[in-house]
Amino acid sequence: MAANAVPVIGFIGLGVMGGAMCRNMALKHAGEVIAFDTNPKAFEVLEGTKARIVGTVAELSAKADVVFLSLPGGPQVEAVCLGAQGLTSGARKPAVIVDLSTTTVASARAVGAKLASLGTAFSDAPVARTREAAQRGELSIMVGADESLYARIEPLLRYIATDVTHCGDVGCGQVVKLINNALVFENTVALAEMMVLGERAGVQSAVLLDAVSKGSGDSFVLRNHGRKSMLPRQFPEKSFPPEYALKDIGYVLELATQTGVSAHVTELAQRYYAATAANGFGGRYFPAVIEVIDRNIGPAQAEAKA
Repeated sequence: MAANAVPVIGFIGLGVMGGAMCRNMALKHAGEVIAFDTNPKAFEVLEGTKARIVGTVAELSAKADVVFLSLPGGPQVEAVCLGAQGLTSGARKPAVIVDLSTTTVASARAVGAKLASLGTAFSDAPVARTREAAQRGELSIMVGADESLYARIEPLLRYIATDVTHCGDVGCGQVVKLINNALVFENTVALAEMMVLGERAGVQSAVLLDAVSKGSGDSFVLRNHGRKSMLPRQFPEKSFPPEYALKDIGYVLELATQTGVSAHVTELAQRYYAATAANGFGGRYFPAVIEVIDRNIGPAQAEAKA
C-alpha cells in the first residue's frame, strides 16, 4: 500500500461493540471496508452501509491493508493473528493489525513481537465506554504502538472514538484499559454498598445519588451504572456480565503479580463479582452486584455457602 493511498479496512468480530464500530467505519471511511464474523446474523448491523462481507479470514486478509479486531480475549486474538487459518497464514499479510479487544498485557506484547517478525505492524487499542457510545462513534481508545504506527492509525480510530490516547509502546494500551476497568468495577462495588447502607438508614437511593452527584463523591459510575442500572435495579442480559468483569479483573491481578503490586482492593472486587455470578446474576449486567450486597451475600458468605 502506498503511503498516501486510502487503505482497505478489514474488521473481524461484529459483536455488541465490534458491530457498532465496524458500522461507523463503513459509514465514514472513504475506502473499502471488509467484514468477517463467524455468526451470519452479526452482519445485520451493517445493513445500509457499503461494507463488504466475506466468508473467511483468508478472504479478508487477501484484500485488507489495516485489520481491526474486536474479539473476546487474548486466545482468540492470537488465533486470528497467528493461527493456521489466521491473518498471517497466507501469501499476503495485512500491513497493520489493530486489536480493539481487551487482553492481557503479556499477550499483546507476545502477539506484537511475533507479528513484527512476520512483517506486520501491531497495535493494542482497547476501547472504553458503553455500547451506546460505540453506536455514536464516541468511544475512548487507549493505544499501545510506536510513534510512527500511531500516526498512521489515529485517523482511522477517529471514526469510532472521540478520545484517542497514545499510552506508549505495544502493551501500554492494555495496561491503561485494565486499570480503567478495575477502577470501574471497584467503584461499582463501593457505590452499591453505600446505596444499600443509605436505604437501610432511611435515605432513598434516588435522593442519595442526586445529593452525592453534587459533591466530591460524584463519579462516572454514579451517573451511569448507579442511576441507569442500580437505582431501577435493571440488569439486562446481553450487557457486560460479571463473568466478563472477572475476566478483566483476572488480567489485572496477573499484571499486579508480574509487577509486584499487592492489589487488595481488586482482589475484593473479584470476590464480590464471583458471588454475583454464582447467585442468580450470571449473564446479567455486572452492577447486579448491588443485589448480592442487599441480600447480605458478600464474598465471605458466598464462599462459606460453596
